[in-house]
Amino acid sequence: MSEDVRYLSLAWIRELTREVAESETLSALAAEHTVGVTQVVTDGPEGDVTYHLQVADGEAAFGAGAADPEDVKMEQSWETAVGVATGELNAQEAFITGRIRLYGEHQALIDAQPVFGALEQVFTTVRERTRYE
Repeated sequence: MSEDVRYLSLAWIRELTREVAESETLSALAAEHTVGVTQVVTDGPEGDVTYHLQVADGEAAFGAGAADPEDVKMEQSWETAVGVATGELNAQEAFITGRIRLYGEHQALIDAQPVFGALEQVFTTVRERTRYE
């Protein structure tokens, strides 16, 4: 892809969808882990945005809308999401201070930590061509 994409736009979601689908590491982890995570970001330039990560049965998928089935849902403001995405805000701190609200099976997130480590590599690849405006 040659153009930059705006954070949380449909083009950004498409880029992550492609990168997740092409990740051999995520596919391998999806054979060992099962988790459905919905992210809701409020008050962005295009309003509220919902996207998901679904990992199960050797497949990892990222896309618009809620996870189905959904084990965990996280909600945060645009400001918090941009801060975490750009590294200006520590994600753990955002959870502790309530800037990221977590609903559902917390243990599912803990059990899937290797998945989120691999997902961070995918985000890093897309982050290089993401605009945060």
